[in-house]
Amino acid sequence: MKIHRINPCERWCDVTVFNGIAHFVEVAESDTSAGIESQIEQIFEQAESMLELVDSDKSRILSVTIYLTDFANFDALNRVWDKWFPKGCAPSRACVKAELANPDLLVEMAFVAAAGEKYL
Repeated sequence: MKIHRINPCERWCDVTVFNGIAHFVEVAESDTSAGIESQIEQIFEQAESMLELVDSDKSRILSVTIYLTDFANFDALNRVWDKWFPKGCAPSRACVKAELANPDLLVEMAFVAAAGEKYL
């Protein structure tokens, strides 16, 4: 089976797809000084763009691993999460406390989603 690497560079690619399953990671990019809710909203906006690249959408997300720097932000995460996912489409998820490489980042998310048929 072919491995599709979308927009690869030296250290990573935007999305990796194998056997119809897309993998990608998002962090806030446009304003890392923003609060937790803004960073999560940025991540979700960027995730929608990545999903479009593989002919998918947020209803086809299978799982998300969430890295939070502070569990005091857990309730804010859930508020934004609940608004973003279509009713009945929330994926499985894991949430762990982590120290991120950039101290301005409060959250990082690793997504796994079903890609469109051309990626099978």
